[in-house]
Amino acid sequence: MTEQLKLYINGEWIDSSNPQLFDVINPANQEVIAKAPKATKEEVEQAIKIAKATFESGVWSSKNPQERAAILLQIADKMEEHAAEIAQLETQNNGKVLREAEGDVADSISAFRYYAGLIQNQAGVIYEAMEGLQTMIVKEPMGVAGLIVPWNYPLLMAVWKVAPALAAGNSIILKPAEITPITAVKLFQLIDETDLPKGVAQLILGGGTVVGQTIAESDDVDVVSFTGSTGVGRSIMHAATGNLKKVSLELGGKSPNIIFDDADFETAVDYALFGIFYGSGQVCSSGSRVLVQEGIYDKFVEKYVKRAQQIKVGPGHDESSKAGAIVSENHMNSILEYIRIGQEEGATLACGGNRIERDGMEKGFFIEPTVFTNVTSDMRIVKEEIFGPVVVIQKFKDEEEAIRLANDSDYGLAGAVFSTDSNKALRVIQKVRSGITWVNAYHLTNIQAPWGGYKHSGIGRSIGTYGLDEYQETKQINMNLNPQPLHWFE
Repeated sequence: MTEQLKLYINGEWIDSSNPQLFDVINPANQEVIAKAPKATKEEVEQAIKIAKATFESGVWSSKNPQERAAILLQIADKMEEHAAEIAQLETQNNGKVLREAEGDVADSISAFRYYAGLIQNQAGVIYEAMEGLQTMIVKEPMGVAGLIVPWNYPLLMAVWKVAPALAAGNSIILKPAEITPITAVKLFQLIDETDLPKGVAQLILGGGTVVGQTIAESDDVDVVSFTGSTGVGRSIMHAATGNLKKVSLELGGKSPNIIFDDADFETAVDYALFGIFYGSGQVCSSGSRVLVQEGIYDKFVEKYVKRAQQIKVGPGHDESSKAGAIVSENHMNSILEYIRIGQEEGATLACGGNRIERDGMEKGFFIEPTVFTNVTSDMRIVKEEIFGPVVVIQKFKDEEEAIRLANDSDYGLAGAVFSTDSNKALRVIQKVRSGITWVNAYHLTNIQAPWGGYKHSGIGRSIGTYGLDEYQETKQINMNLNPQPLHWFE
């Protein structure tokens, strides 16, 4: 029997009063793996009310950092015990290959442990501003944190928000993407087995127009953190103006990967493939625009296309698969439409471009690794985020043109430079208007480094110390060490 998922409010698993259920499917074969509720506005409001009351009670917000860290470590240990199961669930619901899912689980465990350590070592500041006056700068939890996560990293993006928000002492409401709730449910099942007080963490399933909108609009939510498309990010930001709540947005990208003539050729080709086809291109920071200097352009395209055609696409549970399924039929159709648009615009389809319906993948949502060449900057496939296994390769003449093309985008999330000239590489990467960048690498990151972008790619930063700051208020406390009458009005 297909599992029916529930909401988690005030430490209890409850059925939604809305009888309408949503089919949660495996995108590799369209098998229904669960039935998910669509929470009502009233249920979201109840979750917010519980979170606020729990915060104000101090049962969590007043615990010292060591006590909060101990529970974060409990969550990490529980996840580690169930790591293999969680990875399997992530692959089943999202469609990514198992090796990627296993990496996400390991990174999620590390995130809980990182923030457990960080919150215990966060130092305040004391100033002797003037004689007899001592000023202390301290950090405090914000209150209720609304956390809205996307479908491409259902577990990891949730943990990147849950871990620092809890570490800071907030109460939380997590809304996973409607189509990928499975690992969020598993995470909360494990949280339920720890000593986290009831009412600190709520899990609400449902669509963005009800659940996400209610969270963003609520005057009782103090901070909302959203990862997803730029369009939805704008609506979240607008909805949050009612109480001027803090907003953190990690949004879309159309990231440039600049490859100079003097780059290590094989390394550049390898990372350029990894930069776009990892996660089947469903990664916000994907290097979807590869800029290649004219001296190696033809050689690069020939090798790149050959390598792209050799990528084994298949079900995530198949160990031989190197790229998995597209997350949904709707998104697959969106990607295929962009491929059609690219051909209409006059770009050269160098390889791929088709849905894969063979070798047991007839019922799944699979697309061939797709490469476009002979593109221009005014084409939609160059300007707009496709969020799939589709890359455009552009030619540039010199450093100046490379920088101009790289920055010719509304987005500014990520970017990379490949060159054996370290001075040139550093010079160019400093001029790329993006928040996450690499030199002679792509996609490699760690929990200590801030994650976020410029321009339409968002506001604020996730992970690292910056991620903790997103869920904290900064307060100054001025202490008069020698209190006596001021005599100002005498």
